[in-house]
Amino acid sequence: MYDILTLNAISPKGLANLPKDEFNVSSDIENPDGIIVRSADMHDYVIPDSLLCIARAGAGTNNIPTDKCAEKGVVVFNTPGANANAVKELVIAALLVSSRKLTEAAQWTKTLKGQPDMDKLVEGGKKKFAGPEITGKTLGVIGLGAIGVLVANSALSLGMEVVGYDPFLSVKSAWHISGQVKLAGSIEEVVAQSDYVTIHVPQNDKTKNMVNKELLNVFKKGSRLINLARGGLVDPAAVAEALDNGTLSKYVTDFAADELLDKENVITFPHLGASTPESEENCAVMAALELKEYIKYGNIKNSVNFPNCEAPFTGKARVTIAHQNIPNMVGSITAIFAKENLNIDNMINKSKGNWAYTIIDFDSLGDKHDSLLKEINALKGVVKARIVHS
Repeated sequence: MYDILTLNAISPKGLANLPKDEFNVSSDIENPDGIIVRSADMHDYVIPDSLLCIARAGAGTNNIPTDKCAEKGVVVFNTPGANANAVKELVIAALLVSSRKLTEAAQWTKTLKGQPDMDKLVEGGKKKFAGPEITGKTLGVIGLGAIGVLVANSALSLGMEVVGYDPFLSVKSAWHISGQVKLAGSIEEVVAQSDYVTIHVPQNDKTKNMVNKELLNVFKKGSRLINLARGGLVDPAAVAEALDNGTLSKYVTDFAADELLDKENVITFPHLGASTPESEENCAVMAALELKEYIKYGNIKNSVNFPNCEAPFTGKARVTIAHQNIPNMVGSITAIFAKENLNIDNMINKSKGNWAYTIIDFDSLGDKHDSLLKEINALKGVVKARIVHS
């Protein structure tokens, strides 16, 4: 029986993928084997030795100390693409509200309550809320992952011209993106020609405040910026200045910044990007399946701190090792099995940055389980070895 801790309310549809005869799922477990989390901040969480993995029901993992987890051999998963359609739909809504002044118009209309000449006031006041159509305009998409590709393709179907930029465009994204999307060589090239710009990149040290004063100086005059990805991607002070000098005519974001909340021409949503029942279910299902596959079979798919590494499970004895990506690591591991006259039936090793992961299958491990684990875990560079099946 595996103990799974939930740090947020997780969709029952997702948890249904963890059979009750194998998994004990609760929000009150002290030493869990796995954790499923949505938005709870885990940076102060004391990682127990029992913990094997954390599955984040969402794309971003800023609320999880992924480096610290890697150092303890804890695999962190996310659910890329599970909430992509929900975010895409909100981007389309943001395009429209940024152009047609819909939120301002709705608020103004509420002030007409009780007015006897309401129809006349409406006809006289509506000209204040006139705004351009998006058809025929250019949308710049920065980041062409699962969400960015959906946004780009949908914008084309709405009659927009689309230019995108992603220096790390994956093969999967390349297959799905329309051939009508123009690919730019730099972010500057995108923003200089776009009437609307939407951001879809992860937040990290390299992307923090990527939309800053310098980049905003390249923006097309009067353009509209949409940020439904991560708040830290945009420098709020620089956006405020760009709104004041007319570089930006509108900023729509899913992340509240105190400097911008009372700013004219800023529309802030309360982090609604993935807030749909469909998205929450999709993320929960994917997170639960990733967690189950790793805990039961040692397979890694969609990890943010260890490489993807999968091997079909045939029921034979399986050992998995999370370790540093250093020379002679695999040789040191296999030498231990050779010394015990254990024949390797199948082995796969993958690396990602400073970390690597190895799956090894055997016909049998005999009675050497404890001694093998002790020797492997004692190797310099190994952070967690376990026998998944004996």
